[in-house]
Amino acid sequence: MPGMRDIKRRIRSVRNTQQITKAMKMVAAAKLRKAQANLLSARPYTSRLVSVMGRLAGAIGEDYTHPLIEERDGGKVIYVVLAADRGLCGGYNHNIIRKTEETLRADGHEDVALVTVGRRGKEYFRRRNYEIFEDYVDLGDIPDFIQARELAREIMRMYNEEAFSKVKLAYTSFRSAISQEPTVVQLLPIKPPVKSEEDYGNVDYIYEPSESKVLDALLPRYVETLVYRAVLEAKASEHGARMTAMGNATDNAEEMIDKLTLSFNRARQAAITREISEIVGGAAALD
Repeated sequence: MPGMRDIKRRIRSVRNTQQITKAMKMVAAAKLRKAQANLLSARPYTSRLVSVMGRLAGAIGEDYTHPLIEERDGGKVIYVVLAADRGLCGGYNHNIIRKTEETLRADGHEDVALVTVGRRGKEYFRRRNYEIFEDYVDLGDIPDFIQARELAREIMRMYNEEAFSKVKLAYTSFRSAISQEPTVVQLLPIKPPVKSEEDYGNVDYIYEPSESKVLDALLPRYVETLVYRAVLEAKASEHGARMTAMGNATDNAEEMIDKLTLSFNRARQAAITREISEIVGGAAALD
């Protein structure tokens, strides 16, 4: 059984760790509020953009062509994986990596390359000899639209120049601070939701200069918006997972301190009892 000095040292060590995890929980909660506010403000814009694209696609018909919506045969399939730069966020990184690997096996693509966002994803896939076409790290805790736009433009450039057949986006969709869902969606080629005018009522719109020109301008913006929303979803999920993990660590440290305190009290009681027994025994020997 460990002595009282060892138990006190362990209690002090666990209490110091508890202070760190509690501080990390508070920091993650503050970052989560900012990331969640940005995400909630971006969702309506994305929904409206999808609605406008659906109306345009329905008005133009199947004769419209664009490099970002053309189906391709053969070529590499690129998976853009959004993970975290740091750990201490529960199963966040593990869940998105596992979802990506499950999708890779289910799709059965032979020629696959990865674009990793976040140091944890890059390190994991590099150790397993996956082909990493590009990697991005240190996006920050609250990424802005400019960062996401540059990432989206680089993805579109690679898609157009390298003749990739598909680009899929793997990220963690934010539900709440304790609920995040790993998600894999097809980013390119774009499949605009085609809707007829009846789906929008009897409102008639005039497009200038034309429907096709407007859609030409919207398609790249659509990709940028999807990437930006995915980055926001991933960051909010990361902060929520870290806040939950640090909260659980703080609670576990409190339970451990209670158990160690109980062990310390028992050890002290045993030491006192032993000293009393020695004193009593010594007094009896003098008699």
